[in-house]
Amino acid sequence: MGIQAWRLDSPRQTLVLTGKDSGLPEVVYWGDPLPADEDLTNLAVLHRIDVAGGTLMEAMPISLSPEASRVFQGQPGMVVAQGDGTPLRPRFALVDADASETVITFRAADGSHGLRYTARLAIDPETEMLELSAALEADAPIRVHWLAAPVLPAPAQADEMIDFHGRWTGEFFPVRTPWGPGIREREARTGRSGHEHFPGLVVPCSGATNIAGRAYAFHYGWSGGHRMVAEELPDGRRQIQFGHTSGSELAAGTAFETAKLYATYSAQGLNGCATAFQHHLRDRVLTPPKPAAPRPVHYNCWEAIYFEHDLPTLKDIATRAAALGAERFVLDDGWFGKRDNDLSSLGDWDIDRRKWPDGLTPLIDHVKAEGMTFGLWFEPEMINPDSDLYRAHPDWILGEADQTRGRHQLVLDMSRAEVRDHLFEKISDTLSTHDIEYVKWDHNRILPIADAAQARGAYALFDRLRTAHPGVEIESCSSGGGRIDFGVLERTHRVWLSDSNDAVERLRMQHEAALFLPTVVTGSHVGPRFCHTSGRILDIEFRAWVAAQRHMGIEMDPRELDERETEVLSRVIAWYKANRDWMHGGDILRLDSADDSVIAEQQIAKDGSKFVIFSGKFANSEPSTQRPLQLTALEPAARYRLTLVSRVGGAGSPIRPEILSGPIEASGAWLMNHGLQLPTSWPAIMWTIEGVRLEAA
Repeated sequence: MGIQAWRLDSPRQTLVLTGKDSGLPEVVYWGDPLPADEDLTNLAVLHRIDVAGGTLMEAMPISLSPEASRVFQGQPGMVVAQGDGTPLRPRFALVDADASETVITFRAADGSHGLRYTARLAIDPETEMLELSAALEADAPIRVHWLAAPVLPAPAQADEMIDFHGRWTGEFFPVRTPWGPGIREREARTGRSGHEHFPGLVVPCSGATNIAGRAYAFHYGWSGGHRMVAEELPDGRRQIQFGHTSGSELAAGTAFETAKLYATYSAQGLNGCATAFQHHLRDRVLTPPKPAAPRPVHYNCWEAIYFEHDLPTLKDIATRAAALGAERFVLDDGWFGKRDNDLSSLGDWDIDRRKWPDGLTPLIDHVKAEGMTFGLWFEPEMINPDSDLYRAHPDWILGEADQTRGRHQLVLDMSRAEVRDHLFEKISDTLSTHDIEYVKWDHNRILPIADAAQARGAYALFDRLRTAHPGVEIESCSSGGGRIDFGVLERTHRVWLSDSNDAVERLRMQHEAALFLPTVVTGSHVGPRFCHTSGRILDIEFRAWVAAQRHMGIEMDPRELDERETEVLSRVIAWYKANRDWMHGGDILRLDSADDSVIAEQQIAKDGSKFVIFSGKFANSEPSTQRPLQLTALEPAARYRLTLVSRVGGAGSPIRPEILSGPIEASGAWLMNHGLQLPTSWPAIMWTIEGVRLEAA
């Protein structure tokens, strides 16, 4: 058959695949756009590497699913066995390839083992995103221990890779790992995306920054836990694999498939990758009930009352929240069963008549009279042993009866249709009999076993409820940021980034998460003066402006606010409302600060006509004054007017930067090369600066 070749193109990248003699194709090029008349079969020849002594006479390709049967000596793309556990060593031959300008589907077969493999690769020319997935079918039941999405190469010019770890109230910590011979393997086995291992990877080439240089990025859109393999072979080649957690397909079967692997390339630094993910999630993955409606300012009562539900108190809080500018009121945990703490009643999704003798309608009516809509908290996938549901159906739990508890909870087996039917009926009845436009869907413990069927069952329940209640918006919460991925976001509309409302910690988390998440989907709330998760006390200006960076909300007791705090919070909420439309349709660009104590970003409108700078300081600076902050994505020849809109003091400097005295004007070239001089400040200060492009005279 000789050499075959295929290509996918978007304005800033080209992906080239070639195959030889019916073997599975491999990616031989991924990077800057290639000429339209590039000889692709010639690239297959040029891609070949030399071999060294003591090795095989030919380097086996890093195909879309590298095969151990072809003596590939790295990690294979699949590990499978017969139904009785006998290992299989598949050897696939390409059967056909359906190719268009944006989608290529490869089909291959292993006749001796009765296996069929399909790889689908698509590119979105507008969002610059690749979507890759793989499927495996068998004539007889097999066991799949590992099935990777189509495998991609990693660049030889990269010195390091960046992935993310975390914990409860401390998500999205970047981990920088040098490339070297061997494997960087990460596996999330908690049964959810996980605080511990966000399913993403960034591979910057040498010298890349947020705003310049070449970079690659990956995200596996699956909520059930993932495995990542970043491997450098002895010959120096590198491969990236993503798939479901190994061994999470617990049952033998005849059909298996991966989730989508999202991947992109940028020649404009990490921001190029970030904006591709932001655009694709916002414009392709999300399906909001009201796409044209502005994102409402959120009020959540959790940190105001916890389980102490009292109608007069909640009415008072709702009135105060509406006066501040809130547009949605969310009643959190504690409204159902006999839920006075987290020890009981999960699973008993009936209104607690002790607290709510007349049901939720009196509160909902009051909330609506104040001009807000109403949302409600659920945790459908969990159950307390102290619950009527558990006493009736102890067999419905996932795992062993004597398993270690998490948060006094067990997990319902979502693979069972009767479990999903019960949950659907309970949740649907509540949504049908009350005016509820929003559900905060929580998931507060790890699973006892890694089980892919659990995630598929949760997806099925989401999908059924979305069909029955298309006007209801759903937030994905999992003890904060424990279930954030594009798979769950195909079915939900907002994520709760972290249970931490500490603005210093939020500043960092939001900055890192912006590599994958747009403003419109990322919930961020103004927490209490005394933070309940860190014990830190922070000024209202800082707390409010950090929340205004994303989908803004309030999660504190408004009765604690003094006159100044009420004015500040009302003012920042009004600013957010005035700017949210263009911010939610624009880009978050991370800025490279020369001061390690400063985290800064530039949110810019789609047409580039306006932007806002958020420059937050979380610690004391090493230099005595603040260094200039270089902006990005401006027109060098255009002039811009910049206005400081946050009202905070500096650190008592006798010489005040001009931005404190009123609007300044400068060219895009000056702002991007010299940078904006901001005042010296103490920690926990946010400078918020509006920018507008001026029309030429």
